[in-house]
Amino acid sequence: MKNLFSRIFGSVIGSNKAWWVEIKTEAPTCTYYFGPFDIAQEAELAKQGYIEDLEQENAQNIQATVMQCSQPNPLTVFDYSREATAPVGMPAFSGQS
Repeated sequence: MKNLFSRIFGSVIGSNKAWWVEIKTEAPTCTYYFGPFDIAQEAELAKQGYIEDLEQENAQNIQATVMQCSQPNPLTVFDYSREATAPVGMPAFSGQS
């Protein structure tokens, strides 16, 4: 309910930006976006859970950033040009909103 209210109120005052966790990995070469979150602290708290899930999937060189922006599209970006094979499946994230 809080997210719905924030989105409605945000659109009324002209701001449709929320907080997102952007996670980039080198192997596989992917960018993931998780959110939206109402406040940066909420995103920061969730960030570690996403990192742990990717570590369990053997992702390498994980970099995570909390940022405020409009909803990213798509939420998962896989760089096929840097990979020998496409990923078999997407990781199951336990902390998704």
